[in-house]
Amino acid sequence: MNDTTARTWIITGASRGLGRAIATEALAVGDNVVAAVRRPESVADLEAAHPDTFAAIAFDVRDIAAAPGLIGATLDRFGQLDVLVNNAGRAVVGAVEEIADAQLRELMDLHLFGPAALVRAALPVMRSHGTGTIVQMSTQGGRTSFPGVSTYSASKFALEGWSEALAGEVAPFGVRVMLVEPSRFRTDFNAADVLEFAEVSETYRDVLEAVRKDMAGADGRQEGDPAKAAAIIVSLAHGDDVPLRLPLGSEAVQRLSGAYRRDLQELERWAETARSADFEDVPASVRPV
Repeated sequence: MNDTTARTWIITGASRGLGRAIATEALAVGDNVVAAVRRPESVADLEAAHPDTFAAIAFDVRDIAAAPGLIGATLDRFGQLDVLVNNAGRAVVGAVEEIADAQLRELMDLHLFGPAALVRAALPVMRSHGTGTIVQMSTQGGRTSFPGVSTYSASKFALEGWSEALAGEVAPFGVRVMLVEPSRFRTDFNAADVLEFAEVSETYRDVLEAVRKDMAGADGRQEGDPAKAAAIIVSLAHGDDVPLRLPLGSEAVQRLSGAYRRDLQELERWAETARSADFEDVPASVRPV
């Protein structure tokens, strides 16, 4: 059952793509939206159309010191915070040896440290009200990876591990966590001015040729509909139950199902070897979770 009570959202990276689609859907159902974007003018049309329920705040996710100010500004404007969507992000394509430390650190800042700072700033508000939903926009690449996307997947794997622990910690306070794992959606994610490619080395030129071509050629052909994805996310935020992990798109379901089966088969193959590493006379561990 969905609750029609108006929610107040903070959505990072709301200027385009899935973030903008979520903002548009939330506004359509009567919610308040704070768009945390680097360029507020990029969402001027939404502000003009919804002057009473929409606010744009200049915000760079990588600036972790600014997180408390964003929460405070949201409370000053709307008096509450119900849903935080950590959506801002981008990808870098290249082999491990082609990616510089600075590129890896930037994506960790964008996909892990920035969202973590926002969550820490938002949790006291949500805990005090005994309710709240944290939506972490991950990817199918946050559960399975392939050559050429190590940097992107590393940052999303980190976000997923961090968020899974978070979900258990905040559940007793009525706060929910949902990791959204989309496949390809028709956003600017694969656009030439968004998707970054590392300088191609002779060593990995042929190894990653197909991957680079596929990533560069996907723009405008993605099968996922951002509006449909946004409707699902907004509906779940208004509902009684949210999954810890929500794959979105047929490809995400197919690829993640295959990855789970592959990993289980490999675990079972090596289970006897794994068990042989234990002391023979020590009882099995008993853990609190």
